[in-house]
Amino acid sequence: MCGIIGIMCLKRRECPIRETEKILAGMSDLIAHRGPDGVGYVTLDNGHVFLGHRRLAIIDLSEQGRQPMQSADERFTITYNGEIYNYQELKKELQGLGYHFVSNSDTEVLLKAYEQWGVSSLNRLNGIFAFAIWDDYLKKMIIARDRYGTKPLYYARIGSQFVFASEYKAFLAHPEFQKKIDLNSVKEYFTFQNLFSKRTFFESVEILDAGSYMVIDYEMESVPRAVHFWDYDFSNSELKLSRDEYMEELDRLFKRAVERQLVSDVEVGTYLSGGIDSGAITAIASQYISDLKTFTCGFDLHSASGIEYSFDEREKAEYMSYKFKTEHYEMVLKAGDMERCMDKLVWHLEDPRVGQSYPNFYAAKLSSNFVKVVLAGTGGDELFAGYPWRYYKAYNSQNFEQYIDDYYEYWQRLLKEDEQEKFFSPIYDSIKNYSTKESFRGIFGNVISKEFSPKDNVNYSLYLEAKTFLHGLLIVEDKLSMAHGLETRVPFLDNDLVDFAMKIPSEYKLAGVESADRINENDNGPKVDKYYRVHKDGKLILRDVMKKYLPKDISQGEKQGFSAPDASWFKGESLDYVNSIISDGNANIYQFLDKAEVMRMFQNHIKGKENKRLLIWSVINFEKWLQLFLRAS
Repeated sequence: MCGIIGIMCLKRRECPIRETEKILAGMSDLIAHRGPDGVGYVTLDNGHVFLGHRRLAIIDLSEQGRQPMQSADERFTITYNGEIYNYQELKKELQGLGYHFVSNSDTEVLLKAYEQWGVSSLNRLNGIFAFAIWDDYLKKMIIARDRYGTKPLYYARIGSQFVFASEYKAFLAHPEFQKKIDLNSVKEYFTFQNLFSKRTFFESVEILDAGSYMVIDYEMESVPRAVHFWDYDFSNSELKLSRDEYMEELDRLFKRAVERQLVSDVEVGTYLSGGIDSGAITAIASQYISDLKTFTCGFDLHSASGIEYSFDEREKAEYMSYKFKTEHYEMVLKAGDMERCMDKLVWHLEDPRVGQSYPNFYAAKLSSNFVKVVLAGTGGDELFAGYPWRYYKAYNSQNFEQYIDDYYEYWQRLLKEDEQEKFFSPIYDSIKNYSTKESFRGIFGNVISKEFSPKDNVNYSLYLEAKTFLHGLLIVEDKLSMAHGLETRVPFLDNDLVDFAMKIPSEYKLAGVESADRINENDNGPKVDKYYRVHKDGKLILRDVMKKYLPKDISQGEKQGFSAPDASWFKGESLDYVNSIISDGNANIYQFLDKAEVMRMFQNHIKGKENKRLLIWSVINFEKWLQLFLRAS
């Protein structure tokens, strides 16, 4: 788990070696937090290719695991970030083909796998990764990213160079990088509270699609298209299994996934909330690790109200720690903790993504004091339908166009289309022709079948969330853990487990469809009341499997996201901080947003007319991003 960077000089134009190596070192310094255990650089092809690496040593801590790493004949050179959980199996296969190994690292296995199988090796990798490999014979470079986008990888064409990095802040060290904001991405973010496309807030920077690779050569006139080697497929299963058989196989694959992801030469811990996903992972991991360390962030609720009283899950986490005999650590977050971490949070997160993510920042900070690897429950909801109130919004759509209308209307988490002209008045003429609805529609590509039943609708919704919402969560998890030199692993995204989970029929995941009503994503209370106390809906088969590991009130418990009581804090203890940003007429945001409209929405929140906690967070986040990234160099 590391940070990678690289520069490739296009058209074989002269790249002053010392100057370019200095730029590469500057890029490396800006992501040094990703790899505190070592740094390496290599200059290739007579100064036309430059690769760098920041190391967080997890497997094979010796010098033989250092990167960039070259093949024995020096044809291939790799810089790699991630973990390949099936590297031991691949290593045995490669040894059978005559390959010899000089290290115990998964990096060497990945390099030799590519040497043997080329891009088809990507389909053999069960793990999380982003890497670049230079082929000195073909004079081409491949960059690739894992199936789910667990590890980020950004690229840009800067002048006559192709540049890539694990985090795009690295590009700020390049003297030719232009900090021009992509206004369409701002519109996209304030529609979805996420970026559904490969755009970033910088016009020249894109993120490589999850499950894809790109080949770059000297002659490229423009950045080539990414080639997808894998995609989600929630289409109806051809498996003819009984529900008990599905449960038995799900149990087996889940236990194997957790066991696989415990491979490490450093200590591994787990996050432990009060929910089923982290609880199940902890239950299995504790069978393999005595005195397993577990970590929980709770919230001070003195100024909370209503449903927010359920946000603190420390009591449930403590009970599970007792059951599984873990060494448990907790942190309690207060209203002031948000503003204390905002500069660091925004700097490390880069583009803002889903939800109020500062609790994740503190959870990673806590864990990094004790371990270098932590297992998280990310992915369980998206695979097993953990958000039933969302899917039912479009459950009765009669065709794809109606589905798009229904679900797009729901996923406008921050602003509806009829609110945007006024909200974006300073830039509206520049963004009015960019259709966020078409961006939404484009997620589906060619996955829509001719048939369109309620069951299909649920599967399309799961596909959409895996491609967008889950992707956003994974970026948050990566960036905020790596900010503290911590590796996060996600057992629910083991390849074999995902492949099987996608084929479990939706009726084994969901129930109570006929009585489902649409609810507001901002309102936490009704989600619980309507879909858990009444229907006990979502993740049904996973809940039943986990009965054997978890207490009943956990396995059958109500869905609770990892959220702070910000709706109350924004009206109370954090009011002065929020107001100091939003009411400042000289704030950077008002080059893009209409101040009167922002203030109107803010006042509606304070007066209790609307819950605008997500929008308020997003406005503050955007202001901090503008302050930090536009002045950075």
